[in-house]
Parts: sequence; structure tokens; C-alpha cells
Amino acid sequence: MKEIASFEDPVRRQPLKLALFRLEEISIPPFQRDVSESLKKHLEMAIEKLGFLTPIVVVPKGGKYYVVDGRHRLEAMRELGAREILAIVVDESLYHYILEFNTEKPPNVKEKAKQAYRLYMDFYREDSELIEEDLFTYLKEPMLITFGFAIEEFDPRFPASFYESFLSKIDNFLRIPLSSAVEERRNRAQALVDLNRVVNEKYAEFGWENALMKGEIVRKAVQRAFGVRVRTIDEEFYSAIERVKNACMELTPADFGEITE
Repeated sequence: MKEIASFEDPVRRQPLKLALFRLEEISIPPFQRDVSESLKKHLEMAIEKLGFLTPIVVVPKGGKYYVVDGRHRLEAMRELGAREILAIVVDESLYHYILEFNTEKPPNVKEKAKQAYRLYMDFYREDSELIEEDLFTYLKEPMLITFGFAIEEFDPRFPASFYESFLSKIDNFLRIPLSSAVEERRNRAQALVDLNRVVNEKYAEFGWENALMKGEIVRKAVQRAFGVRVRTIDEEFYSAIERVKNACMELTPADFGEITE
């Protein structure tokens, strides 16, 4: 690392450094999201045309420097054969705030869920006695944790976006240590995957071919179980899942009115 300048950010007045790194000096944290090849290729073309104008953000931890914003820019520079990259070095306390970054391309629900899972498991490996509820600063939405377990441990194709509205009303942070919370998250993820199996069976029963209609089945099942304009669901997680599952099994084509594929 070659430090170029020291300065403060204009909002929190925290000390920052601008530095030039060899690419091999930058490490990838275990909870980074997967690389999008299309975004990386787009950035390659932009960098070739305009130059490297936006530094990545790195955090020092354990004698290494981890990229927390700019993974795609980093990979694009590797692809272009660059040897060095410009980076802003922030304090180690920001290491776990990965979901607050992602300035290159806002992640969708599935991408956020996978990152949330990886971040969650990183906390678990560091200190399994941490109370899950205390992680709200880093994870924001508890449903992302459950989605993450569903995707990473049960079904990589799980359609998280179809369940986002429903799960946001019934999932919550747990007031138990991660050593116990991990199993509870697995159980919640399993219950969600089981519900999705029922949705898939109903979709096959209707003979539809547009996969987006599975999301419509979920929406209709939730409405049947809790009402058309439900905003909150004051019911225990597994009980709510079972009600929607049962409602799903009762759906008929007539419930969808004039909706067609």
C-alpha cells in the first residue's frame, strides 16, 4: 500500500486515507455477493473509455485489506490487466457494514439474502454467543437471514422476491444467541421451502407456464389467509406459514378472475 493522502469525510468527520494498492494486496471478505459477469464487463468497457475514476473502499482487518465496496471494479481491473488500484481506506469498525455499500449496482432481494447469510455466518464463527437481535445494525431486515438460509442451504433457486411482502410481516430478530439462532433460522427456512413446494404444486395443477404466476399464487394465498388489504400479521411464524400453505392448497383458477398468463 502506498498512502497518497489523509482526509476526513464531510459528514461524520471520520479519518480516511486515499491509497494505491497492488491488486494482490486486496482480499475478498467471505460475505461479499457473487460477481455479476455482465456488470463486470460493463465496468471494463467504462474504465477503458473513461479511466478508473471511482476508488474502491477497503477495510483493514487482521493484517489484510478487504474490499467492502467496489468488488466489481476490482475484478474489472484484474480483467484489464491492471496491477494497481486506487482505494479509500476506512476504519475497521465498518467491516461488517457490507449491506450499506453496494454502490455499483443495488442488489436484488436474492443477492441481499445471500450476503446477509454470509455476513450472519461470519458473526457466528467469530462469536456464537452474540445475541441475534444485536445484529440489526448490520442486517436491517430479519427476513433476509431466513431467505439466505433457504437459498444457501436448501434451494439455490428459491424465489425470495415472491415471499418478500409476506415474510416481512411475520419474521423478526431473535433474542437468543447465534449458537441457537442458527438452527432456528434453518427451521424457518425449511418451513418456507416447504411452502414453496406447495406453491409449485399448485402452479403445476393449474398448468401454467409463466413462472411469474407463482408470485401471484403466493399473493392470493396470503390474501385468502389474512385478508385482501393485510398490513400486519400478528401470528407466530410457523402458524402463519401453515395458514398460507393451507390457503394455497384451496386456491382454484376462479380465485384469479381474469388474470391470465
